[in-house]
Amino acid sequence: MKMYLLSLGAGLLVGVIYSLLNVRSPAPPVIALVGLLGILVGEQAVPLVKRLMSGNPVTASWFSSRCIPHVFGELPTGADHNHTGVSDRAQTREII
Repeated sequence: MKMYLLSLGAGLLVGVIYSLLNVRSPAPPVIALVGLLGILVGEQAVPLVKRLMSGNPVTASWFSSRCIPHVFGELPTGADHNHTGVSDRAQTREII
């Protein structure tokens, strides 16, 4: 429940900012995508600054293991999957 309230609060804050900038929701697709990218990159600024302030180096391996997966999600590896009776299709729910 806490996450839903935090999400609602963040949405309200973004709505206020949109109003102050005279941007009406739903925003045009390019503006929305740029904003989402900014959110994802901005979320990585805090761990990066914390690491720098603690005196630990920011290496390429740390960056690729800590930041890249969060921004880009789970990227496909192209490796052959073990097909032991597992369907590639997403499970669907049937509404009765």
